[in-house]
Amino acid sequence: MKQIYLFLYYALLQYIPMYPMPGYKIGYYLRRFIVQKLLKQCGTDVIVKNRCYFGKGNRLTVGNRSQLGQNSRLTGTITIGDDCVMGPDVVMMATSHGYSDLHIPINRQAGYEKEISIGNDCWIGTRVVILPGVHIGNHCIIGANAVVTHSFPDNCIVGGYLLKY
Repeated sequence: MKQIYLFLYYALLQYIPMYPMPGYKIGYYLRRFIVQKLLKQCGTDVIVKNRCYFGKGNRLTVGNRSQLGQNSRLTGTITIGDDCVMGPDVVMMATSHGYSDLHIPINRQAGYEKEISIGNDCWIGTRVVILPGVHIGNHCIIGANAVVTHSFPDNCIVGGYLLKY
């Protein structure tokens, strides 16, 4: 049955329009209904925006009232807390390539996985990339286009800035 749900999601439901298109609430409901059957754990009132990729979903946990952003790509073991907002084009990669042996091509080395966790009440901006092993505390904001390589405690704002020349 899970294979049928995966097919329905990736072949059809991920393409249903979202807000502000007419009928967006039906799309949100249908995607949530199917995603609840696919994810390791899925809270109540989760919003899955269109074209969100999460593989088979069996390693993704999403808390209550959280959102999975449009065109987001979530791979590996990831836990997202309650009340999180995610902008479009977010990438969370809990997996990576091995590269420690200089005598073996990277594509032949064993990869690795380090869990990503996002606390409660976080805002992840547009086109953020979160790399393996990162843990973000509660009530954090990650600014647009940030590449997050290290963990951060509660109540942080993470992002870069433009130097004025």
